[in-house]
Amino acid sequence: MTAPVGTRAPRIVHHERGPAHSRTWQAVRWGAGTVLIVAVILLLWPAQWGGLVSLTIVSGTSMEPTYDSGDLVIGLRHQAEVGDVVVYRPQDVEGYVVHRIVRGTPDGGWTTRGDGNTWDDIWTATPDNVLGVVTWRVPHVANVIPTGPLLPVAIICLIGALLLWPPRETTTVVTDDDSPDTPEEPAP
Repeated sequence: MTAPVGTRAPRIVHHERGPAHSRTWQAVRWGAGTVLIVAVILLLWPAQWGGLVSLTIVSGTSMEPTYDSGDLVIGLRHQAEVGDVVVYRPQDVEGYVVHRIVRGTPDGGWTTRGDGNTWDDIWTATPDNVLGVVTWRVPHVANVIPTGPLLPVAIICLIGALLLWPPRETTTVVTDDDSPDTPEEPAP
């Protein structure tokens, strides 16, 4: 195809960034990505491993109507009080319990009960076995996303991949005489 007389055919200009700009931008992205990943790891480091946050999926009906089975409850490690819902791991029990403290003290231990139960738990919650005081609830998480111990690792990998993905090269189509001073590419 030929351009009409007196006009120039459009040409494609690829904008290549210089090596200094590319290295600087890459260093900034790596630095920001590393800081973000470390912050997410520290914030989401499980209380089971000495961190500040407990992420627990509610299972069963003992906490209805407050929490439903499949809800994600997020607990923060701080001093619990009577009336708080806590996540704790009783001695010699494999799972975690999400129940409300109904009486007791940190020194003698707390008695807990599910909001939907009429009886107290047989276990005692103590400052040593409480992983967190429930602060937030995300309803029905187990119905929407897969759960398990590798979920935080998958989230961190996804964030890292998004931050470290190489940028797209920009392309501009120039159609007038005020084009930048770059050599024209030969027509195919």
